[in-house]
Amino acid sequence: MRAMRFVLVGGVIAATGLVLHVARAQQAGITRIDLQRHDLSVPGREVVQTIVELEPGVTSSRHTHPGEEIVYVLEGAPLEYQVEGRPSAILKPGDVLFIPAGTVHAAKNVGNRKGAELATYIVEKGKPLLTEVGGDRAPIVIK
Repeated sequence: MRAMRFVLVGGVIAATGLVLHVARAQQAGITRIDLQRHDLSVPGREVVQTIVELEPGVTSSRHTHPGEEIVYVLEGAPLEYQVEGRPSAILKPGDVLFIPAGTVHAAKNVGNRKGAELATYIVEKGKPLLTEVGGDRAPIVIK
């Protein structure tokens, strides 16, 4: 019985630590909902699908991915994408965007309601999914 209590308490502590780690990794006003992650037939590559929600007026950090990102805007406000080497693009629900591997980019919700995108990443397995670039904040790395 005592051992069971220790296991239960240990599990609660571990779960709490995991929740806090995920909360710290997410920028205020941005919610990431991981849908799936699978190995591909290409050695060393995997696909990751995530829904990214941005509250009104929120801008993501400038960041890169270790592979390609395919964006499909699902709902809500127009989202403005700033992709290095290209003019800014404003996307509405149903629009798509391709971001090449390693390209610095950011997204901003330019509307007055929450916006959401389906982000599909074709990335190198074992590397952080997102690496923040520049700015005065400490880098954020999401695996």
